[in-house]
Amino acid sequence: MLKTLFSRRWIGTTLLVLAALAVMSRLGVWQLDRLAQRRAFNARVSAQMAQPPLELSGAALDADLPAMEYRAVVVIGEYDHAQQIAIRNQVWGNRLGVHLLTPLVIAGSDQAVLVDRGWIPLEDYQSGDWSAFDEPGRVTVQGIIRRSQPQPSVGGRLDQPQTGERLDAWNFVTLEMIGEQMPYSLLPVYIQQAPEEGRSEMPYRSLPEVELTEGPHLGYAVQWFLFAITLAIGYPIFVNKEEKRE
Repeated sequence: MLKTLFSRRWIGTTLLVLAALAVMSRLGVWQLDRLAQRRAFNARVSAQMAQPPLELSGAALDADLPAMEYRAVVVIGEYDHAQQIAIRNQVWGNRLGVHLLTPLVIAGSDQAVLVDRGWIPLEDYQSGDWSAFDEPGRVTVQGIIRRSQPQPSVGGRLDQPQTGERLDAWNFVTLEMIGEQMPYSLLPVYIQQAPEEGRSEMPYRSLPEVELTEGPHLGYAVQWFLFAITLAIGYPIFVNKEEKRE
């Protein structure tokens, strides 16, 4: 049978089939890799969400905070509204707006952490005066730890500040870049502030809904492997029938 498959008549088709088998198998393995990544993410997030709230002060400031993403956190300090920035293209209901991210200078330290204080409407952002949303004095912030967002490798939404330029509006919370325009050191994570019971004024706060499922990756992997098996079995049968018919 191998001699027939690689004969002059069938060698071109056979090579195409072999290429297709390689692609299908690779796609199946890729989906299994995605499944493993998803399971690792779920385990990491579940472990952090089960931890008690982290008091962000003292020795905790030097901990591996990015590894604690989605852990509840409590921090005390004062906002520096003069260094506040906005994150574009944020939606509340059906309304477009921004999220206000404000540095919180942590009590008893010379460090600051960026806090996502929530959503305001586009028209208030465009006015250029955000002082109506200031929260002066010492505050206690409760929320969750979030990792810095990388800039995308492709696309037209990159944040590209020029040297010495300050950006008030960003597309991504890329802390390394944002920290370059701050007068103090920022922690390598930011805090997404949790809604407070009974609070109705803006900024409107929210927490992300984290989907802790395995997704469709296992099903997709099985499909690709089944396609490969079907082709690997079906193609020689087809060739054999054609040869017998002739």
